[in-house]
Amino acid sequence: MTAGPLTALRPADAAARLRRFQKPAASAGLLLVTLIWGSAFVVMKTSMDHIPPTYLLACRFSVAALGMAAFFFRQLRAMTRSELLGGAAAGVFLFISYYFQTYGLKYTTAGKNAFITTFYVMIVPFLSWALTRVRPRARHLAAAFLALAGLALLSLNGDRTVQSGDVLTLICSFCFAAHMVLLERITENGNPVRLTAVQMASAALCAWAVAAATEGTLDLRIFREAGMLSSILYLGLFSSMLCFLLQTAGQKYVSASAASILLSFESVFGMAFSVLFLDERLTARMLCGCALMFAAAVLAELTPSEKPDPEKSK
Repeated sequence: MTAGPLTALRPADAAARLRRFQKPAASAGLLLVTLIWGSAFVVMKTSMDHIPPTYLLACRFSVAALGMAAFFFRQLRAMTRSELLGGAAAGVFLFISYYFQTYGLKYTTAGKNAFITTFYVMIVPFLSWALTRVRPRARHLAAAFLALAGLALLSLNGDRTVQSGDVLTLICSFCFAAHMVLLERITENGNPVRLTAVQMASAALCAWAVAAATEGTLDLRIFREAGMLSSILYLGLFSSMLCFLLQTAGQKYVSASAASILLSFESVFGMAFSVLFLDERLTARMLCGCALMFAAAVLAELTPSEKPDPEKSK
């Protein structure tokens, strides 16, 4: 009896076909992350009118950690020592990044804060090169320059003075870059679910400690403010738990250089949501910036993956 057209693929063929779709699926997940983060910009901006910034970070990361524990309890029981240490280190870099970004915004303009933060698109390839000895591809460098030019058009408005907030934001950018490069390393053999859970718990612990030391006692009455609880749940479950799970899983199949370019689309979506919900004006300059960002993403996607096959590295 001969096999028909619907006969199941051999395991090897099925695995090869699955691997062809891993990078596009991971890239799509990273773009979904930037869409959610872009919308979270509006939520963060309104929430910080009622709650101190570091306590807001503590709350969102705590909700994310509790969510990971509730949804993935069985997987977390198989935690390895390397996943615990790697995830904890990634969580520390994550908290430092958000902390300096938040306080940098207090002492510089929003546009410069957004632009300097996403300077990680240029830092990541060279930091990864320094740590892994893998030279960045020319296409990735070209895509990074395109993304940076697009970000400049989206964010900068002619203010060329250097402020203290610019320095704080640059520290944030380096830490975001370190976080991406670290994720590239620890996801090679680590489980994304367990790594994400530890990251969220580590970032939450750092945030509570720093908030208690620098922002005094949290006034619990702020949670009675209209929409505050729903905002924290959104930031915790979607902008933190879901997004960092997608990023950690995505970086198992997408290099840190390519991931940094895709994640920089947060600025594009942040601009779009600001136009829709904060009544900011859309300009031709912004549209040109979006076009350059799109070109950078296409160029990054056309570049062959530098990541080893996760299945072969086991």
